[in-house]
Amino acid sequence: MTMIDWMIRGPEIATCNCAYGCPCQFNALPTHGNCTASVAMRIDKGHFGKTKLDGLHWAGVFAWPGPIHEGHGQAQPIVDERASPEQREALLKIMSGQESVPGATYFQVFSTMIDKVHDPLFKPIAFTADIDKATGHFKVDGVIESKAEPIRNPVTGEPHHAKLSLRKGFEFLSAEFASSTTKAKGKIALDWSGRHGHLAMIHITGEGVVR
Repeated sequence: MTMIDWMIRGPEIATCNCAYGCPCQFNALPTHGNCTASVAMRIDKGHFGKTKLDGLHWAGVFAWPGPIHEGHGQAQPIVDERASPEQREALLKIMSGQESVPGATYFQVFSTMIDKVHDPLFKPIAFTADIDKATGHFKVDGVIESKAEPIRNPVTGEPHHAKLSLRKGFEFLSAEFASSTTKAKGKIALDWSGRHGHLAMIHITGEGVVR
């Protein structure tokens, strides 16, 4: 089967209900036994076949009853309302992992761990990110709002910057860790503060992370 050629590149913010660092990044079990998460990205440069994706955003809200690898998750995909019908279809195919080599991208891996995909939402997505400063924010009115800020030293209150490097990441090769605050309502409800967040420059194709 021939895959459609695609690529997306741009900053991403991801938050989850685990403690700072996220045990999943180290092949460990989630802090509280389950995994809930929110993710958003701005595509600075991208395409799906001949369809350009530059300047668009996508977001997602996720929940698993246990560790991700045990499956039975649910997902709420959200696509930038500015996207044309062709761009909407392209982004949903990328996000669903349909046009990825098995195991090569986080879209494809997570798709195999999800039982329920809620109908996609097409809404404005506000997004800002400064990876080096570990700050960022994204919001979809009535659905999700997430904020990332530096982890703070509990004694001095000074920013504590920590960075992760992965040799074989299927989402990123390098990410800045942060503290996150997230609230979501609708099909998947989330509510936490002082939990894990990371910011990364995503550069990925259907064959995996671009190195």
